[in-house]
Formats: sequence, C-alpha cells, structure tokens
Amino acid sequence: MNLPFIKQLRTGKVKQMGNEHAKDPMDRRWESGMFKEPKTGRLYLYETGLRDDEVADTKVHGGPEKALFAYPEVHYEYWQEKLRIKEIGAGAMGENMVMEGADEFTTFIGDTYRFGEATIQVSQPRRPCWKPARRFKVLDFALQIQQTGKTGWYYRVLEEGHVEAGAELELIDRPLPQWSIAACNEAMYVKTSDLNLAYELASCELLAPNWRRSFQRRLRGQESSIEKRVYGPNKED
Repeated sequence: MNLPFIKQLRTGKVKQMGNEHAKDPMDRRWESGMFKEPKTGRLYLYETGLRDDEVADTKVHGGPEKALFAYPEVHYEYWQEKLRIKEIGAGAMGENMVMEGADEFTTFIGDTYRFGEATIQVSQPRRPCWKPARRFKVLDFALQIQQTGKTGWYYRVLEEGHVEAGAELELIDRPLPQWSIAACNEAMYVKTSDLNLAYELASCELLAPNWRRSFQRRLRGQESSIEKRVYGPNKED
C-alpha cells in the first residue's frame, strides 16, 4: 500500500482583493485565506491548524474539524485541461497539504495517521464554496468540484506537535474502510434519496458534526439549498 506523501505544507494570511464598486460581482471586494505559500522546515501543528495559518470566514472554515485541508496534486492536471487555466496548480484550492499517493478513493473517514510529532485523523470531505470560483473567475467552479468528487478532505488533530513537508503519513488505524471520502461525497450529492446511507452517516461518530447534521436534516426532510454555498456573492440575486 502506498502511503500518503506530503509534497508541500502551505500557510497563508487573510488577504483582501477586488474593488467594492466593481459592476461585475466576480470583481468586487472579497477576502480569503486561501492564498497560501509553501513552507520549509518544521511547523507547529495546533489543534486548530498550522502556526501562522489564517482563515477569513470562521463560521464555515477552520476550527478543530477542519484543522488541515488536503488536496491531491494529481487533480490539477484535470482542472488545467478542463478549465484551460495554466495557473491552477498546487495551492490553488487553498490547501494546507499538497498530497501525493492519496485521493478521495483511498482516504477514509477516521483514518488516523502519525505525521511528524503529531497525530491527525480524517474528519470529512471538503464542501466546495464560492471562493475558488471567485479566484479563477469560473462561476460554477464549486459545482464542478462537487460533481467530479475532486473535493479534497480535512483532518482533525488528535495530538499536536511539529510537522514538516516531504514526509509520509504513517497509518495507525482505519476503523471505517467502508466510508471513503468518495463514498461520503456520493452519499451527500448523488444518492440523495437513499435514506439508509443518510442514516448510517448521520450515526457515524468519526464523521465531522456538520456533515452528520446535514444527513440528520435529510432524514427529517429538511434538505437545505446549496445556492449560497456554491455561488455566494459571485452571483446577483
């Protein structure tokens, strides 16, 4: 079995971009912490993320369940070809971890890894939002990410410590081999009428609480709209 390899670790500060008076919503003022730069040497990994890393909207980004965002580097070949954007490469999704040897089919909820001095655990797939769309001026980019399943995923931190790029993750435990990131994405976005899947994931203790709540709402017949998440202020009301 190939072990996930951390090709890059990236952090960044919140940046403001755009013009608040722009006519096109895609050109208006916005802020994001997704513009992250690769870091060398040892970095301290806290329960809520890497030292010196920032997120702009703490209601939907960051926190213990989203301490580290990982994205497979191989996906960028697909996006470059699909979107015809050369600049979309490592770091373009705002990831902390540029991954090799792992993707949504080989990564499972609850996977627990030794990473340097730290211990991390897969918590949830990433739910794509409107900010990558704004960055690359592709209005439906979040929907494309969602539909392809090339979402990436998050880790929670079970044990803090120093970490460094250029390292393999050592698998300690895989308690839920039935729940790959790909399978979770399919349950959320494709098999929306399968309430058995919704029940299983709503009851999955190692899945992040916000994902569990989404499946619980589905079971109650209270599915929420995705418009705000995928389009946000990029689209006029």
